[in-house]
Amino acid sequence: MVARPEAHWGLAARGALAEAGGPELPFDVADRDVAWADLAPRLYAHAATAQWDPRTAVDWDAEFELPGELEDDVVQVMTYLVENEQAALVLPGRMLARVHPHFREVLQLLAVQAADEARHVEVFTRRAVLKRGAMGTTSAEGRASLATLLAEPDFSLAAFLLSVLGEGSFLTLPAFLDRHAPDPVTRRVTRLARQDEARHVAFGVAHLEHRAAVDPALRPRLRAAVERRHDALTATAGLNRDVFDSLVLLAAGSWAPDAIARGHRAVKRLEPEMDEGRRRRMARLGFPDDEAAELSALHTRNAM
Repeated sequence: MVARPEAHWGLAARGALAEAGGPELPFDVADRDVAWADLAPRLYAHAATAQWDPRTAVDWDAEFELPGELEDDVVQVMTYLVENEQAALVLPGRMLARVHPHFREVLQLLAVQAADEARHVEVFTRRAVLKRGAMGTTSAEGRASLATLLAEPDFSLAAFLLSVLGEGSFLTLPAFLDRHAPDPVTRRVTRLARQDEARHVAFGVAHLEHRAAVDPALRPRLRAAVERRHDALTATAGLNRDVFDSLVLLAAGSWAPDAIARGHRAVKRLEPEMDEGRRRRMARLGFPDDEAAELSALHTRNAM
């Protein structure tokens, strides 16, 4: 592997003897220190062996029947998950098209990541319509939050916002749903998705650790990306109220006042759990504790 492959190498296999000339393809992420993570080959090998088939990995014929309002809440949460996963599907697809094929393990890993997200969209959609045949609500503010992820043009900054902050925070939600799922299908799809998301976060952190080690100017740029996104979303209220209420009822399991109070406490605990994870990952990138805490507090209230 070389530090900066030639543009005219194009789609040539790494290590091939490239004849002079040929088209120069527009791969703008063509610097090893910008594209690479030493963990990428191992993560790709793991990802390749950890693929699962939505048709067989989930027992879609499992017998269960939830009370009407509880089923509605599952539908609402699944609708929210689909929306977030579609953003996480589009972004790695855009990123991999920019990386020089010389860094093939990164391309392969991003391609599998996109395939993971496509499966998540499928299984969350299938669970949403399994009993109802219709999706829940989506807020304009939630979509605006996700749109800011797609607006970031820089490869490493986009990886930071998506994998370290967004998906990193999002890891907490499938664990919550695993604990409080009212039926076996919901529990299974969220557990499978969480396994994949952990790998996505691991790559984002590994990539940025490598980049931060060779580029002292990276951390101020990461901070600026968080602040730009926060400023762009200052007028938004954060998590969709329908989603929040649905999570409360899922954790409560019933409308009994003491159960609702217990469910509300469980949902409110999500915020400090997400905050702790963000701060821990930023510490790995070299942010001091106080700055990590400050930046974590600026993260979108929509979780992703």
